[in-house]
Amino acid sequence: MNESEKIEIHVLEDDPLVARTLTRTLEEYGFNCRWFRTAAELLASVKQRPPALCIVDLGLPDRDGLDVVRELQQKVGCGVMILTGRGFLSDRVIGLEFGADDYVVKPFEPRELVARVRSILRRYGHRGAESRQGGRRVACFEGWQFDTASFALTDPEGGEEVLGAAEAHLLQALLEHPNRIQNRQQLSRTPDLLPYDRSIDVRISRLRRKLRDDPHSPRLVKTVYGVGYLLAVNVTWTSK
Repeated sequence: MNESEKIEIHVLEDDPLVARTLTRTLEEYGFNCRWFRTAAELLASVKQRPPALCIVDLGLPDRDGLDVVRELQQKVGCGVMILTGRGFLSDRVIGLEFGADDYVVKPFEPRELVARVRSILRRYGHRGAESRQGGRRVACFEGWQFDTASFALTDPEGGEEVLGAAEAHLLQALLEHPNRIQNRQQLSRTPDLLPYDRSIDVRISRLRRKLRDDPHSPRLVKTVYGVGYLLAVNVTWTSK
C-alpha cells in the first residue's frame, strides 16, 4: 500500500481544463479527487466529509478564495494548498498569512505539485500517528508550552491556541534544534526549495506573532541574514 492510497483531495477550481489537469495528475499518483466549481459546493461537501487536503484556486466566481482558505483552516482543519497565477506573488503571501499550508503556481509542474501535496499530508499524518501511539511530547520554553500531538501552543498565562500544520511543523523544527541556525531548506524539509519560495519567511512572521515576538527586534526567533533562522531559547521536553 502506498502513502497516497485512499487519501481524498478536493480541488476547488472553476476552470475545467485546469481542474482536469490537476485531478488527472493526482489520480495518476493514487489519490482520490473530487472537483468543485464553486466555493459553496466545496464548503457544503467538507462539512459532511472533510478531505485530507483542499487545493483552492484564489480566483473564484462566487467568493474570495482567501476567505475560503481561512474558513477551511478555522472550521475544517484539513490541509490547504492555494493555486495562483505566476505573477500574483502578493496572493501567495496573503494566502500563507491566512493559514494555507503551501501553494502551487499555474502553470505547474506535475512532480512539484505531487511533492508539495505529499509534504502537506506528511505534516498532518505525523500528528495523527503521534496521537494514535499515545506519544505526547511537550516542549517548554520561556513560559510557553507546545504539544506536538495536538499542535496546542499554550502561552505563559495559560491561554491556548491550536496551530495549523505548517506553523506547528515549523515550530517543532526550531524546538528540536534550539540555539542552532537552520536554513530555509532545513526548516521546510524540502532540499530543492526554489530561491524565490518565501513560504518559510512568511510562516516565520506568522509564528512570531503567535509568540508575541517583536518582528522588528525579535527575542525568540532570530533572523541570521543570508543564512536562516535561530530559536534563541533553552527547551526542555516532557512526555505525557
